Amino acid sequence: MIAMPNTSEAIQAYRATSRLRSQREQEADVFRTATAALKAARAGGPMQRVRALADNRRLWITVNDLMCDPANALPEQLRASILSVGLTVGREMDRDDPNFDFLISINENITAGLAGQP
Repeated sequence: MIAMPNTSEAIQAYRATSRLRSQREQEADVFRTATAALKAARAGGPMQRVRALADNRRLWITVNDLMCDPANALPEQLRASILSVGLTVGREMDRDDPNFDFLISINENITAGLAGQP
């Protein structure tokens, strides 16, 4: 039987791992997680769809808030572009029947940008 680490060991492992990965890599992982949930929910039941949309909404609300933060070091034009995308994503999620393929595509494009892929 494999012993499960206790909580403090898990926290220490997470901290050690997060120090080895760049912030961009960690942000890309957040988008990958949200995208995977959207993909699974696309064919799933109503509760799975609601949960995936809620998680994606929280992600994009956070992104939009960060783009509006005057302390954000990104160039103003880039922040404005990302905010525009975020607002479009928000409007799509507000629809009665959101286009999951569109939301997935946007998240995948953001992930690729964060991961430095063309």
